[in-house]
Amino acid sequence: MNFCLLKSAWLLGTRYTFTNPYKIPTDRPLIIVANHQSMQDIPPIIWHMRKYHPKFVSKIELGKNIPSVSYNLVHGGSVLIDRKDSKQALGEIIKLGNYIEEHNRSAVIFPEGTRSRNGDPKPFQTTGLKLLIKNAPSALIVPISINNSWKTLRYGKFPNGIGNHITLDVHQPIEPKGDLNEIIAQVEQTITAGIKSKK
Repeated sequence: MNFCLLKSAWLLGTRYTFTNPYKIPTDRPLIIVANHQSMQDIPPIIWHMRKYHPKFVSKIELGKNIPSVSYNLVHGGSVLIDRKDSKQALGEIIKLGNYIEEHNRSAVIFPEGTRSRNGDPKPFQTTGLKLLIKNAPSALIVPISINNSWKTLRYGKFPNGIGNHITLDVHQPIEPKGDLNEIIAQVEQTITAGIKSKK
């Protein structure tokens, strides 16, 4: 389905480039960390990282009434968090960390908390990422910088922006060893440095 979503975007002149120069291991869990600009961020991550079985930290609203997407989020190992209920949200993230550690899967998290509407990165909210790292201690962190997907929604859901080149750049994976705050600061700096799609 995600391959079809990527191809259907061609109708609007949207192109995707996913760049990953690194040999990422498949024998350990991953924590994939990216900036967030639109729903267009998700299909290329699922498709190009499919051999790592990515699961998402998603807002609870996405678990209803979206054909295929909602079913996959609810039944496919991802977690749905209620951003108005911190206790529920943190519990679900802990559950996801335990899941990827046990089953050798990958978790995708957008630490900005909500998407950027103009390409400018928002500061990371670090609590969720910390919990994932603590509950999946053998996981490798994979930072990704996403550019230009915000332009598809610059006019709202209709009409979609046309003729955009969306890029996703995978950076050098980071071992989560040492001070957790320093590690997360390094991840944020790496991702932010790769964001070029500002106004």
